[in-house]
Amino acid sequence: MSENKKITGVKGMNDLLPQDAHLWELFENTAQSVVQAYGFQQIRTPIVEETRLFARAIGAVTDIVEKEMYSFTDSMNGDQLTLRPEGTAGVVRSVIEHNLVYEGPKRLWYKGQMFRHERPQRGRYRQFHQFGCEAVGFTGPDVDAEMIMMCRRLWDDLGLDKIRLELNSIGDASERAAHRVELIKYFEAHADQLDAEAQRRLHSNPLRILDTKNPAMQELVTNAPKLLDYLGEASLAHFNGVQKILNHNNIPFKINPRLVRGLDYYNRTVFEWVTDELGAQGTVCAGGRYDPLIETFGGKPTPAVGFAMGIERLVELMKTAGEPAPGNQCDVYLVHQGEAAQLQAFVLGERLRDAGLDVVMHCAAPTGAGSFKSQMKKADGSGASFAVIIGEDEVANHTANVKAMRDEAGESQQSTVPFDGVVDFIVDHITDGGEEHHHFHVHDENCKH
Repeated sequence: MSENKKITGVKGMNDLLPQDAHLWELFENTAQSVVQAYGFQQIRTPIVEETRLFARAIGAVTDIVEKEMYSFTDSMNGDQLTLRPEGTAGVVRSVIEHNLVYEGPKRLWYKGQMFRHERPQRGRYRQFHQFGCEAVGFTGPDVDAEMIMMCRRLWDDLGLDKIRLELNSIGDASERAAHRVELIKYFEAHADQLDAEAQRRLHSNPLRILDTKNPAMQELVTNAPKLLDYLGEASLAHFNGVQKILNHNNIPFKINPRLVRGLDYYNRTVFEWVTDELGAQGTVCAGGRYDPLIETFGGKPTPAVGFAMGIERLVELMKTAGEPAPGNQCDVYLVHQGEAAQLQAFVLGERLRDAGLDVVMHCAAPTGAGSFKSQMKKADGSGASFAVIIGEDEVANHTANVKAMRDEAGESQQSTVPFDGVVDFIVDHITDGGEEHHHFHVHDENCKH
């Protein structure tokens, strides 16, 4: 094999290219702003954890652990490690390890890469990114409703109106156990209608059969015993409390009795935000309460609820809703010709950046530095509001030509400005003419690009 053969990316692990970066930044900045408005704090956990963390959290007999996890043996010490397939397990491990709820409940948010070896499809990849929240130490229906309302605010802020809420309660362990017995009896009585996947799950995880996408089994699962009929007084009160808050705040939802979680540590409230805009795999955010999990991991009994959303899926949805225009690459583009002009351009560039402006310096390509005409084309393509032009004459006169690239009349205006006055000249035009020059943006702690 030739050593120079082109190397391509690993299947299902994609590059984020510059033309999409503005959408990712928009989503991440908006999501962070929304959750911080509700008092959530960021937590970051490692991409690699011990394999047994996920085997315990997700379940050793699940598809994720059996087929999809990227697990390996550390050749240095023999440890069994895994690239994280989801975010909750690592957050819970960190909460216990650092005793984060010692002083009281915590609202936490995270984002980052996750890894699952599954068939890549639109918005679902082998390396994917999640944004999620975990509220740890809260026991009532109020925080469940808060989580859901927080998601609704995010969709509104992103301009996504084709996402709907599905809601259910899966009760507590004893209620699920009673339901499980009846569910197995029901499916055993109709074993001839079960596909291979359902037969495999019949005794290990029968709840997951209710979530089948097989059209031939839809009538069967619709008529199956419903978990809602097995809920006790406390579980019903909790579920009704969630619904009451959502109804009072005009959050529409549909109760979906088939909405389940196949893992034992989930309890009571489960919810999904779904859309028809991305094909058959319509879930963009899934959440639920998992009160037993922290104790399962060796911590003190601690209630918790959380959700996670796939960023790739939401970026796809943002595109279908009408892709926002990317922001300008810069405020100022520095055009120069000659060594002395280049040196002065560097000086002006740093002064402009000190003033909070985004500045792109024209640098040489393999074909050369480029003529003034070709550099001005680059300046125009950058979306810059101003081009600062320096040549031999400007160096001799200690001046720069400052060209306003984007006035409302479509005509560019050019001014000769002393080197020492360039920064003030541009900043004054931005602050005085902000209504006319829509592309200007000066950095500020409270300013979002």
